[in-house]
Amino acid sequence: MRLVIQRVTKASVSVEDKKRSEIGAGLLVLAGFEPADNDEDIAWMTKKLLNLRIFDDENGVMNRSVLDVGGDVLIISQFTLHARTKKGNRPSYVNAAPPDIAIPLYEKFVSSIENGLGKEVGTGEFGAYMQVELVNDGPVTIIIDSKRKE
Repeated sequence: MRLVIQRVTKASVSVEDKKRSEIGAGLLVLAGFEPADNDEDIAWMTKKLLNLRIFDDENGVMNRSVLDVGGDVLIISQFTLHARTKKGNRPSYVNAAPPDIAIPLYEKFVSSIENGLGKEVGTGEFGAYMQVELVNDGPVTIIIDSKRKE
């Protein structure tokens, strides 16, 4: 499981020119899944994401989590996070989980974040062509992979 996490002042996702979700200050999370991902990956990623200290404290030091600041979360599925580019110029997506595996993992991850955050999170539409808008705050962008635990 791989996440690209961006600290934002606001973010939204649209499908077919209709806004599906939008958030204020918080985290925009792009989430990609592999066939080997499981509940352990979701639990590890949930804990890491909710406790990641990337929001400024009163001294301007990144020392607060999304939980600490009461921030929002928007989670977008993105199979291209598992693109392989070693051979040729067209990315291969063989490492990305197919929908029958990825959709349940995505739904479990969203539910796990909602439970830990104590509120609903925004989502995109799995498998849809989406337009994502964001204002990256900082900019702060973090990439986490559950298989490497980094």
